Parts: sequence; C-alpha cells; structure tokens
Amino acid sequence: MLAVAGLLAVPAATVAAEPLSYVDGARAFAAEMAGKHGFAETDVAALLAEARYSQSIVDAMNRPYEAKPWRDYRKLFLTPERIAGGVAFLSENAALLKKAEAAYGVPAEVIAAIIGIETNYGSNLGSHRVIDALSTLGFSYPRRAGFFRKELEEFLLLTRDEDVDARTVVGSYAGAVGKPQFIPSSYRAYAIDFDADGRRDLWNSNADVVGSVANYLSRHGWRRGEPVALAARLAAGKPAGVTIAEKRPLAPEAKLATLAAAGVEPVADAGTPIPDSDARVVLIELDGEGPEYWLGFGNFYAITRYNHSNLYAMAVHQLSQEIARR
Repeated sequence: MLAVAGLLAVPAATVAAEPLSYVDGARAFAAEMAGKHGFAETDVAALLAEARYSQSIVDAMNRPYEAKPWRDYRKLFLTPERIAGGVAFLSENAALLKKAEAAYGVPAEVIAAIIGIETNYGSNLGSHRVIDALSTLGFSYPRRAGFFRKELEEFLLLTRDEDVDARTVVGSYAGAVGKPQFIPSSYRAYAIDFDADGRRDLWNSNADVVGSVANYLSRHGWRRGEPVALAARLAAGKPAGVTIAEKRPLAPEAKLATLAAAGVEPVADAGTPIPDSDARVVLIELDGEGPEYWLGFGNFYAITRYNHSNLYAMAVHQLSQEIARR
C-alpha cells in the first residue's frame, strides 16, 4: 500500500517544469473521467490545471524506507516515544479498540501499532497535496504510472463519495491519506463508518480509523487468536530445499513440522505459544546486526497486505508487543 511513505522526511512538493507526459496525461485523464464516471470534463481539467508536478515526489519514490536494512528500519519505529504514544493511544481509545477487537479479532495493540507507524498516532498526516502526488506519479512516473493513475481515479471518486474538496486534501508523497494512511482505493474499499455518523472519516474520527484498520486486516486474512511471528533458530545452518523470504513477503505455506525436520526451531516466547506442528509458516531472514530468522504466520502475512514489506510487518509486530508489555 505504500502506506509508510507518509513518514518520510521529504520536503514539500517542489514545482518543476512539467514533462510532456504530464500535460498529455492530464488531458487524457479528464476525458476518461467524464466518459467513465460522469464527471464534467471541464471540471476535471480545471482541477488538474491547479495540480503541480513535483520532482521531489518522484525522487522520494526512488528512495523508500523499505530499502533500508532491518537494523536501521527498526530503529525508526521502535523508539521510546512511539511506544509511549501507543500506550497513550490505547488508554485514550480503550472502548473503541475493545469494540474493534470484538468485531474483527484484531488485538488493540496491533491496531495502535499500525496507526503509530503510519502517522505517529495522527500527528503527521503528510505534507503533500494528494492531487499533486497522484497526478505527478500517475502521469510522469513510468515505472508505476498505471498504479498511480488508477489511484488518482479512485481519489476523485473518493472525494465525490465523501464530499471532500480534492484541492485541499494532503497526505503522503504516494497519495495515502488520513491517520491510517489508506491509499484512495483502500479507503473506498475498506474504510468503515464505525461511529455510525453517516461518514467514513479517516482524518478526524478515531472510531472510523480504528474500525477501518481492523476491517482491513480482517478482510486480508487476519485470524482471531492466532500468532503473528516467532523467532527461529537454525540448528544446522540454512536448510536445503526451504524457501526463505527476505524483505519481500511470501505467503506461509510450509508446515512447522516440515521446517522442524529441516532443522528450523521456533524460539519460545511467553506471549506467543508455539502452535501445533500443522501450522503454516514462512521462514524469514532479516538483516539485523547479524542474520535474524523468524517464522511468519498467516497474521504476519495479513499485515504485509497493508504494506508489502516484511520489514513493515515486523516493525508493526514488535511495536505492538512493546505497547502491550507496557
């Protein structure tokens, strides 16, 4: 989801000369929105005329946090301040988090950790106009232009659905918005009106934020009461014939028993009992101070659907554990 993109300390959008692809893309997009969704072509063209191409957004896309090694990435989020912020968020939103956990099975500390990593519990919603970010990336970032052009389409539909001014919405350099940093397609698909006030407001309603994060994870395979991850010990080095994931997530397909026979041993954790031998896992190697090995379960993979990175999911897991311990 590129959700964590909003945390990058990049400068606000810098105006640069618009490449020809940007001008041509804007023109074609306005016509498409009129024909496909019934927007007035002149209105979309006027909106895009106010949008600004930003080279700094393109530059930021080329240096994501997830490119860092785990030993550096972890330090960004497992801080005393963010842990304390999570404890405070749990205390201040206890009833909402309890309601969400009852409805969707996602523990309160996991919901809090995601919001903490995304926007430091709502204190940093991003500094880029979403219309600038998505038009820049959708029209002039060839590597992923199709994805971001679709998100621009979803953004305009979202602003129409929720009666929001597309000119004023700010978010991450990748176009993610609100306290949980949903990209527009995820907002439209997974945000919920958890406070039943008739709106899905991920900027101002902590109820909607908490409920939407829980709903997102539930819809992507979270299973109530099951573990997220356990540290692993390799009894005889890297096992032959076993797929090892690194930064890129892989679905958990190997049985614990199969990995045990290959010399992969789960390390007991007081907060995470070792499941039975038929549990499905994936072996993960992260570049800490030395190689770190982990067993990721189905709930770990569900977190990677929020942001497609094992680093992100591990940061969520470890932050949630620290919040729960306190």
